[in-house]
Amino acid sequence: MEPQPAQAAHSSLTAALDRLWARFLPEIRERAAVIESAIQSLKAGSLDEEQRQVAASAAHKLAGVLGTFNLHQGTELARRLEVQFTGTPESAAELESLSSELRRIIESRP
Repeated sequence: MEPQPAQAAHSSLTAALDRLWARFLPEIRERAAVIESAIQSLKAGSLDEEQRQVAASAAHKLAGVLGTFNLHQGTELARRLEVQFTGTPESAAELESLSSELRRIIESRP
């Protein structure tokens, strides 16, 4: 029995998204690493304005791209990180927790 048109379209879309995920995963991981580096600098007391802005931008971009891949919890975490880096980051421990969960979501997508 052949797949129904809706099933075939869904399978095709899923395959296309999987190819895009594989293509953009290195960039997604790099953005997560930028955030992690900024958090380490914050913990060391050496987070400067430029690094803070770069981390906010990385979080903003992650928020958008993760939603495209239906990782809505990742989008929310990235938005929370963006807000923290856009203002004055509260605690490094809180940011580290958000970042760790974000990394887990990124790495757990098949």
